[in-house]
Amino acid sequence: MEVKQFINGQLVNAINNGSTQLINPATEEVISNISFGDKADCNAAIDAAKEAFKTWGKTTPYFRAEILKKAAQYIRDNVVAFATDMVNESGKPLAEAKGEFMVAANLFEWYAEEGKRAYGKTIPTNRIDKRSFTQWQPMGVIGIITAWNFPAYNPARAWAAALAAGCSVVAKPSEFTPMAGLHLAKALTEAGLPAGVLNVLTGDAALIGDAMLQHPQLKKISFTGSTRVGKILMDGASKTHTRLSLELGGNAPVIIYSDVDVQAIAKTAALARFRNNGQVCIAPQRFYVHEKIYQEFATAVSLQVAQLKVGNGFDEGVQLGPLINAKQKESVNELLINAAKENATILTGGKMPDHLSKGYFIQPAVVADVEQSSVLANNEIFGPVLPLFSFNNMDEVIAKANDTPYGLSAYIFTNLLKTAFNTAEQLEFGMVGINEWTPHGAELPFGGWKQSGQGHESGSEGLYEYLELKLVSMGGI
Repeated sequence: MEVKQFINGQLVNAINNGSTQLINPATEEVISNISFGDKADCNAAIDAAKEAFKTWGKTTPYFRAEILKKAAQYIRDNVVAFATDMVNESGKPLAEAKGEFMVAANLFEWYAEEGKRAYGKTIPTNRIDKRSFTQWQPMGVIGIITAWNFPAYNPARAWAAALAAGCSVVAKPSEFTPMAGLHLAKALTEAGLPAGVLNVLTGDAALIGDAMLQHPQLKKISFTGSTRVGKILMDGASKTHTRLSLELGGNAPVIIYSDVDVQAIAKTAALARFRNNGQVCIAPQRFYVHEKIYQEFATAVSLQVAQLKVGNGFDEGVQLGPLINAKQKESVNELLINAAKENATILTGGKMPDHLSKGYFIQPAVVADVEQSSVLANNEIFGPVLPLFSFNNMDEVIAKANDTPYGLSAYIFTNLLKTAFNTAEQLEFGMVGINEWTPHGAELPFGGWKQSGQGHESGSEGLYEYLELKLVSMGGI
């Protein structure tokens, strides 16, 4: 497909004719040359979105819902073609790519209905001659910058909410995975979305982000990505008063108490930890296992992980594809080298698979004897490494779990109700899963504490991120 800027309903080259190459991470081959925009493209897109908002912002949520539902169906009807491109640009297995686009479709459909429920309220006042009520109105032009790890899901949950709220959007998907975002734009266009309501840019993230901050007509930036870039956006927003929603990094603890079925948890843990090759912001990362079952769990999970199939996402039975690029592979390798220097023990994996000669692959690793001071405890790994820590009691493990600047997600496994609730209530994380690995969904608020972000996506909370509350009060009645 043509990988260009999508501005005001048209696929166009970058204004300054910038371009770069899109690389398949499984083969290291060039997929396509892509248009690579900058500040000029961003300003053009914001201008188009501002003009389109004049009409789109006045449509009813029922009108918007019909377009979002048609887009959802278009995605479902074309899921194989869309997913094929996602495998090529991201490396993830085909089944995961199909599933991700289906979730994206569900998000468009869910927000199509939720947009109809942005209720205001009538407020009784202390005066007999006065009536007051509140109403929600769309914020305006929204900038949405998303990461490469879920190139359909990340944009869909933000785009769907913003469009359902009546906002227009200037979107910047990752330059490593631009095709998924353009497919979503195609679905919305085919569904009848007016030109200019959604604009999609590929290009320099720093320049485009700065242009969004500086443009007076852009009201808010929603960003999914690293904590480092989130801080840069916060610094810039402090000067321009641009509002922000930030979904940033994670370092999720997993607390496994001694009363569980060790073999069953080991099996599901191997799948959960290495979903999307560990390149997941809410991925379970720091596995704190009670000392009574530590050795049994370490053996069991190592056996499960050693059986995971690594390879090209199109190959039958592949469960793990490559990392997204050479830089990410180098980062994970460096963490493993430093962990070994700290006397941690690699029980399995950690090397380039023998049967693969090209691509950014690492055999999934399990690392035991990890200390709380380790690089594997204090860094977001974002790759196929499962580090194991031991603990003795609840107070100790809660202190270790909370010992991080991140606060996105956490996981608890126990059959004791009292233990589950006492632990969950003391964890400093925005989402806590008890005996499950998926504490999220289209209908559930997704957001982090501490340096893992601000604001929420998904759920009704995600809709209100793109709405302004207005009080209307009338006297003399």
